[in-house]
Amino acid sequence: MNLAGLFVIGATHHRTPLAVREKLSLSADGAAALKAEFAGIPGLREFAVLNTCNRVEFYGVAADADAAAQICAAFCARQQFDATDFAKIRLELTGRDAVQHLVEVSAGLDSQMLGETEIFGQVKDAYAAAQAGGFTGPVLNRVFQKGFQAAKHIRTHTAITEGQVSVANVAVDLALNIFGGVKDTRILLLGAGEIGEKTAKAFQSRGAAALTVASRRFERAMELATALGASAMPFEQREARLAEFDVVVCATSAPDLVVPLAAARAAMQKRPARPLFFIDQALPRDVDPAVADIDNVFLYNLDDLAKIAEENRAARAAEMVKCRAIVAEKADALWRQVAAQVEALATVAPNGKQRPDQLQPRTSG
Repeated sequence: MNLAGLFVIGATHHRTPLAVREKLSLSADGAAALKAEFAGIPGLREFAVLNTCNRVEFYGVAADADAAAQICAAFCARQQFDATDFAKIRLELTGRDAVQHLVEVSAGLDSQMLGETEIFGQVKDAYAAAQAGGFTGPVLNRVFQKGFQAAKHIRTHTAITEGQVSVANVAVDLALNIFGGVKDTRILLLGAGEIGEKTAKAFQSRGAAALTVASRRFERAMELATALGASAMPFEQREARLAEFDVVVCATSAPDLVVPLAAARAAMQKRPARPLFFIDQALPRDVDPAVADIDNVFLYNLDDLAKIAEENRAARAAEMVKCRAIVAEKADALWRQVAAQVEALATVAPNGKQRPDQLQPRTSG
C-alpha cells in the first residue's frame, strides 16, 4: 500500500455485499474511539471518517505510506475483521483521483441509487465532525469545501436528480403491490431517525393513516409521533404487538437484531392469512434474514430496495456523461489548488506525532 499524500481508503457497496458492510459499519462509540486512534498515528497530518449504510471511507493526508497502513490495521482490529479480506475489497485512491471520488460521492454519482440526495448531508456531517475534532487542516478543508461547491454545481446544472426513486418510495410501491393499497394498512415504524421518518411520510403521502412509532428512546418516539400525527408505542412492546401491524419499517441504529425470527413466527401464527411486510433500512440489519423464509412474510433490505430503484434509473443515467465531464473539470481544478500543499505535507518529516489541529488551516476561496 503506497498511499502517501492525499488519499481515501474504504469499502463501498460496489465491492462489498450487505452482510460484509454490516461487519464494517462503525457504531457512534466505535467511530469516536477510532478517531482517537487515528489522531495518534505518526505522519497522519489530517483525516476525516465517512460512515454510512453503503460505505465506510477514510480521507487523509499522510507524510508516508505507513500512516495509511496503520489506518487499515486499526480499523480492522476494532471491527475484528480480517485484514487480508479487507485488502480484497477496499477502495484505494490518491491525489486527484481521491478528489474526484469525493466530488462524485457528494453529488450522489457513486450511490446505489444514482442522484440520491441524502449522501450530501452525510458527507457534510462527516467533514463538520472532523473539523470540530481538529482533525482537518489546509488540504482537507479546501478539498471538502470546494468539493461541496462542485457537487452543488452538478446538481444545479444537470438533471441527475430528476425522476429520482428513493428507498422510501420503493418501499411504498412494494406495499401497494402486496396489499393493493395502504389506506387501511397498519404501519409500525421502529426507529425515529431521518430515514425512518422519510419512509413514514412517504406512506402517509399515499394515504396511510394508521401509523405507530417506537424508538429505543420513548421521548423521541413521542416527538416524531406528534409531528406525524401518529401514535407512539414503547419499544419493548414491539415483539408482543408485532401481529397488530401489516408493515414494519425498521430503521434503528441498534447493534443487534430488533426483530428476531421467533417473534416473526409468533406474529404470523396470530395472522396467517394476512401478509406481513418488513422494510429493513438499518445497518446492521434489524430483522433476522431468516424471517424471509416464513410463509406470507415479505422482507426487503437496503440492497433489495436499491436494486429495484436502480431499475428506474434510465432517465438519470442519461445525464451521467454530462456529470462526468463536470466532475473531471472540477477535480482537475481543485487538485491544482492543493497539489503543492499535499506534496509539502507529505514530504516534510513530522516532528514526533503531529496532530492535525497543529496545522494552520488556510482560508478557502
